[in-house]
Amino acid sequence: MKYLHEKHFTIEEAKSLVEQIKPLVARMIELKRILDLKGYDIYQHRYFTGSPNGEKNYPPEVEELVGLIEEIENMGVLVKGIEQGLIDFPHIRQNGQEVYLCWMYGESSINYWHTISGGFMGRKPIEEI
Repeated sequence: MKYLHEKHFTIEEAKSLVEQIKPLVARMIELKRILDLKGYDIYQHRYFTGSPNGEKNYPPEVEELVGLIEEIENMGVLVKGIEQGLIDFPHIRQNGQEVYLCWMYGESSINYWHTISGGFMGRKPIEEI
């Protein structure tokens, strides 16, 4: 069967990795807040006002943010929401279906999963996997 992702996590592996990436995700959220305060739109890659306010074309926090996202994604984990710290771990269910184990910063552990097309709004309790 062909899957969207090469790397897949067991529930135990994903739960273990959450502890490792929590500080990275916390910093990612903090950097996004700093960039918002500076008036920088990370999605449009420009200042909201169009003017860099004495900075380079982009603030130095952008490089750090990009580096954090790359570090997380190089582990095989997907960053789905920078502001919320929303993270997905590719997983294969017993029936062979590829899904995501879903974790959001502030949650104690991985408590939810969803189909690839279902997204955050389709989250179901991990016990139903």
